[in-house]
Amino acid sequence: MLEDGEGKGPIAKFVAGDRLEKLKELTGSSDGDAVFFSAGDADAAADLAGKARTRIGEDLDLIATGRYDFCWIVDYPMYEKDRDTGKIEFSHNPFSMPQGEMEALETKDPLDILAWQYDIVCNGVELSSGAIRNHRPDIMLKAFEIAGYDRETVETEFAGMFNAFRFGAPPHGGSAPGIDRIVMLIADEPNIREVIAFPMNQRAEDLMMGAPAEVDDARLKELHLRKVLPKGDKPRA
Repeated sequence: MLEDGEGKGPIAKFVAGDRLEKLKELTGSSDGDAVFFSAGDADAAADLAGKARTRIGEDLDLIATGRYDFCWIVDYPMYEKDRDTGKIEFSHNPFSMPQGEMEALETKDPLDILAWQYDIVCNGVELSSGAIRNHRPDIMLKAFEIAGYDRETVETEFAGMFNAFRFGAPPHGGSAPGIDRIVMLIADEPNIREVIAFPMNQRAEDLMMGAPAEVDDARLKELHLRKVLPKGDKPRA
């Protein structure tokens, strides 16, 4: 908090003199304004700061209403580091084309590689996600290798997509809109569950549809599946 040209608060003593003047310059703040700090891991600090910004905006009635503001989110990081293991993993869509293609994968730090991914956001709500597909098998294998997947795993777990590209699927991209989120915005409803016809509960059960439900033996036979129950369990009546 700025008052009489000085900072007030628990960390004010650490931001004084030239530091305070630089802070004022960077933020454009003056007496009566407050500057908030968030410390710690970069991602966690950014997440906290974002939530604080939204909460302050709501409490002070600073968020515009009765309008739709759109923006495109582009230049997504291709990879991120797992906070617990420190391993490199995909940050969003593993099947998107990295910017710079094979050269980027071979010469850049994985955390500096960007992907051809994009989202369209309205009023802070993600409405549609898209990407340019990684349609080249050699680039796909290299991209997955960086994230810890060997060729055999890619060919086994993603066989359908990988084989399609080996047989010459052309370059392509797309975007998938979330109709429920669009309806949520139009209805001015902050809870998406209120605009979904059959929302699932916290146990992933659809109470209206009675799902998941027991599958009868005839349907299982059609799919060449059989039940193998854990010891001690009995089939439901």
